[in-house]
Amino acid sequence: MSTATPASKTSLASTIGRIAGIIGSDHFATGERADLRRMVPDQPPPLSFYRFALSHLPEGWDRNQNTIRDWMTITAGIAIMSPNAHSLERGFGSALAKAGYSEIRFERLLSSTGNTRRVLVLRAARFLAAKNTPCNWVEGSKLLLTREEERETLHRRIAQDFYRSIDSN
Repeated sequence: MSTATPASKTSLASTIGRIAGIIGSDHFATGERADLRRMVPDQPPPLSFYRFALSHLPEGWDRNQNTIRDWMTITAGIAIMSPNAHSLERGFGSALAKAGYSEIRFERLLSSTGNTRRVLVLRAARFLAAKNTPCNWVEGSKLLLTREEERETLHRRIAQDFYRSIDSN
């Protein structure tokens, strides 16, 4: 997924907002949310993920195995942090910094790729959930969905957010 055009940014932002709202809703089945929380990117997803994905994820979520794993990770991360998962006002890096995420773990997250990155995003989500700190899941999603050629710009933006938050403490 490219993050170059404003339309794709709006589409991803509205998709993430909708997903976070649905999973965090009191009307969302607790068992379904628990199934989504337990997902692991390198394991086959539960049927509840497919049920959710077919109704709520954007077209192309199943384009290839990597994209499926990325969307599994995004969905699991939001489920882990629900009902307090998504806040447009608190950047991903800023949320991690304010919650006390270590610089070493942050560096490992930004330098990772593939399944390692997915696992580290889920660990960051668990860390934020334990601190009851929501984040901008649009940025968290871009961390997974942005492909190699655009990734360094995204890393720089998230790192600036992280270090500005540390400096302001």
